[in-house]
Amino acid sequence: MIHKEAFSDPVRERKIFARRLISSMFIMLFMGLIIISRYFDLQVNQFQDFATDSDNNRVHVRPAAPTRGIIYDRNGEILADNRPTSNLSIIRERADDLDQLINKIGSLIALTDNDTKRFYNRLNRRKPFEPTPLKFNLTEKEQAILAVNQHILGGTKISAKLTRFYPKNDLFTHVVGYVGRINESESNVIDPINYSGTDSIGKIGVEKFYEESLLGEVGSDHVETNARGRVMRVIDHVSPVSGNDLQLHLDSRLQQVAYEAFSGERGSLVAIEIETGGVLAMVSAPSYDANPFVSGISQKAYDTLLNSLDKPMFNRSIRGQYPPGSTIKPLFGLIGLQSQSITTETKIEDPGYFLMEGIERPWRDHNSERGGHGKGVDLAKAIIESCDVFFYKMGVKIGIDTLAANSQAFGLGKKTDIDLPGERSGIMPSRIWKKNTRGASWFDGDTINVSIGQGFMLTTPLQLAVMTASIASRGDLIQPQIVKSINGVETPTIKVIKSFKIRDKYWDYIHDSMRDVVHSNRGTARGISKDLNYNIAGKTGTAQVISINASDEYDRSKISKQQWDHALFVAFAPAEDPKIALALIIENGEHGSSAAAPIARAVIDTYIKSAMNENDAQNLTSTNASYLNSLQGYDVYAEQ
Repeated sequence: MIHKEAFSDPVRERKIFARRLISSMFIMLFMGLIIISRYFDLQVNQFQDFATDSDNNRVHVRPAAPTRGIIYDRNGEILADNRPTSNLSIIRERADDLDQLINKIGSLIALTDNDTKRFYNRLNRRKPFEPTPLKFNLTEKEQAILAVNQHILGGTKISAKLTRFYPKNDLFTHVVGYVGRINESESNVIDPINYSGTDSIGKIGVEKFYEESLLGEVGSDHVETNARGRVMRVIDHVSPVSGNDLQLHLDSRLQQVAYEAFSGERGSLVAIEIETGGVLAMVSAPSYDANPFVSGISQKAYDTLLNSLDKPMFNRSIRGQYPPGSTIKPLFGLIGLQSQSITTETKIEDPGYFLMEGIERPWRDHNSERGGHGKGVDLAKAIIESCDVFFYKMGVKIGIDTLAANSQAFGLGKKTDIDLPGERSGIMPSRIWKKNTRGASWFDGDTINVSIGQGFMLTTPLQLAVMTASIASRGDLIQPQIVKSINGVETPTIKVIKSFKIRDKYWDYIHDSMRDVVHSNRGTARGISKDLNYNIAGKTGTAQVISINASDEYDRSKISKQQWDHALFVAFAPAEDPKIALALIIENGEHGSSAAAPIARAVIDTYIKSAMNENDAQNLTSTNASYLNSLQGYDVYAEQ
């Protein structure tokens, strides 16, 4: 009853209403002041910040990819080019049913599981209105099929794009290399700005070594977009700068002749221009086509290459390490003469084996079954006929310390610093090397093995070519180079400082001996001198793959082909005025004289002919093809 009377009091009710009204007004006034203050802060104090953020949301920078530099050979033939290719993309917002659309496309053209998988991976990183690539490098037939069925393929788009292309297919893969998609590890180390316009990067070879030069500089488009991110207009454009064009020392003609001459055999050949150090040919056989790697090779195809017994992906020229065998004998002969361990008059008797005092195990000559090379064997005869016993005795007298130190002056046991990635250094063994790597002392038996290019000694074909070029130039060691010029600017020739000087008469002696290897009737490579009207200086070699007991004979019929000896040959020509030097190895080819030397002859013929006038070239020799055919069945005794 009391509460009812209290609330029915008009005066009291008016007071309560007035208090509430005043409180509400103060609250509203306070809130209004807060809003006004905030509005002032946004419109005045922070205006510039928000205006900038607004522009950033509206104006974007899109990268413009530069055109990758072109790679040519020394004669202007294109080895790496950029060609337009057609790619199929899907715009997600225009496709009613994405899965159904892909099924339709798959019924019209060939789509692999990798194509579909990569598409969905890319889809998650793109906006709905942006094209997402589904299939690259469409054929003309595929383009025609898609064009005819465009009415049922809503949301698809065919666009052109420059893609790296290698017109020589597998001929230069190990040297030129290839580009491929940027992987996760590469994306963590590259400059994101420089690569914002491309998704490819050099993987091996020249493409990788000169990546920065070939890439160019990315351009940009400043574009205005709407709220959904769609481009409305281009505000500003900065053109990209194309990558530098590279001209190589490589000669496509020599490369083709050399590669075909291998005829399916495994091996490597490196030919060098003596004056400049330019690599004229670099073959690693077998090879493989680089083009499938550009857009992404299938896992099946990659596994086939990777697991092949022939190892086509292995660059034998700079990474293959082989015992040099007897190809090392001219160099060791020079070292013996210069160190005065022997003279040009030094002669030994070769009964077919060598015995050290206190050791029963004999070190055989390669022709021990024929009774050796007999009496009166001097250094020249030891080189011409490849007498092992002479070098056994000389090696022990010289000692490993002198052999190792002086061999390095000719590029052995260390990288040549060629402008290619992945080069290996080989091994020029020494006392210190054996102690550090094997934890053992050096023995005279180790020196004997090294003296004929066996034992611990390993070289790459590139190192042998550099050594041969240095012998041909009478001691000048020039760093080998692949690239001849960058955008027309010649790369300088790099000469390595000589560590010692050899007398001219010793150079003459070794050059004459190497010439007689080919042109005398006793030379191990005499078979390639047929119809020659210029002189080649060379040295054959055979390198053991497996160890054979001293009491056993090498019998190819009792072992697999993968265990046969390697065949090697080094040469320079013309012998009187050397222009080209080369080295090659045929894995499991057994004899350098019959397996390797004919290939060298074919390459040198091609080089000599290219440097002569047309009339002289016609009179030089028979063609390479007929020459190689004439040598079928040719063989001489095996040499070490």
